[in-house]
Amino acid sequence: MDLRKIKKLIDLLEESNLAEIEIKEGEESVRLARTPSGGAPMAYAPAPAYADAPRAQQPMPMQSPVDAATGGRPADAGPALPDGHVVRAPMVGTYYASPAPDKPAFVTVGQQVKAGETLGIIEAMKMFNPIEADVAGTVLAIQCESGQPVEFDQPLFVIG
Repeated sequence: MDLRKIKKLIDLLEESNLAEIEIKEGEESVRLARTPSGGAPMAYAPAPAYADAPRAQQPMPMQSPVDAATGGRPADAGPALPDGHVVRAPMVGTYYASPAPDKPAFVTVGQQVKAGETLGIIEAMKMFNPIEADVAGTVLAIQCESGQPVEFDQPLFVIG
């Protein structure tokens, strides 16, 4: 399917009241969909469990994927971090405290570390990325366990 045909489909979608259009020509297919005019995707509230509830569901705009996943509830604050420099996860992946399951952990709470010393590793897409201390000091807290998935910017260590 050439670019001119796709452009014509886009124009057709914009001029119509259609929310989505899909065209198949042989083995090729193109699917175009429009988002609501507000720009935010719409999610529907779950139906109430009791029998006399109204069946209509009202659309509820969500502001972010986090809101959609949590239903708009604020995230739990979690345990408070001790005062000190927080080393955060630079990526999403799986945290490992040691270089191998049968090896000791890179660091433990109370251990002195130097800037640049490896604190742990994060596996992301079959690549092992060292997490290094960016300041010297004492490890005050380790915020995750080996083998645990971690999110971007999640606190991993506190160094004081």
